[in-house]
Amino acid sequence: MAQVLMPLKDLVKAKTRLAGLLSTSQRRALAQAMAEDLLAMLTEHPAISRVHLLSDDPSAHLLAARYEGQHWPDVSLPDRSLNTQIRTAATEILNRSNEPLLIVHADLPLLGRADIDTAVALQRDTGGLVVGADRHRLGTNLLCFDHNCVPDFCFGENSCRRHLASAEARGFPAKILLRQGIGLDVDEPADLAELITALAPGQTSRTAQLLATQELANRMAVSMPSIAAPEDANRDVGER
Repeated sequence: MAQVLMPLKDLVKAKTRLAGLLSTSQRRALAQAMAEDLLAMLTEHPAISRVHLLSDDPSAHLLAARYEGQHWPDVSLPDRSLNTQIRTAATEILNRSNEPLLIVHADLPLLGRADIDTAVALQRDTGGLVVGADRHRLGTNLLCFDHNCVPDFCFGENSCRRHLASAEARGFPAKILLRQGIGLDVDEPADLAELITALAPGQTSRTAQLLATQELANRMAVSMPSIAAPEDANRDVGER
């Protein structure tokens, strides 16, 4: 078994880089749909014992309760950065349990059970840190570790490389995990275009249903000049 810590921004402030494409209410709806899809999948996953939602959104406690998770409000520290908040919450979770912990971002609409299984299995096999990279191999969309290999949390620019360097500096192994479900986070119009091409016909997730609504579909059709071709499918690659 493993536990999950999911950071979630205030939904009103979410996805600002999509402002030229979606209205404020549409961006909020998209962020919530992706978060709910993930919470539903993780809550039902047989290998996940507990989901923790780290968020200062005013409705986050209700969202966590809906999916039988634990809400961690914004931690009251002088440094309110994402990395500090994650470190504080992760430390307390690991102190309570010997289970591995996954840090999973809330904007991964293609993340599935197999991605979680692969990350947890790789962490158990290596006994080190698993870094789930974004599709550009620059950012970090998922981390998996236990109390013996807690990294310095380096979310931000070039975080994938920095998480690997942190593990090396601390003397434990680290592996990169490249999978489509982990790699596609939705921050910019190109990411949304990638998502639309990747969604299977008849997809019934909240995110897919939202993107299929007439108003949103019309707005995207006008604003998006083209739809990018999907990148490589699932690949599991381990490297320093």
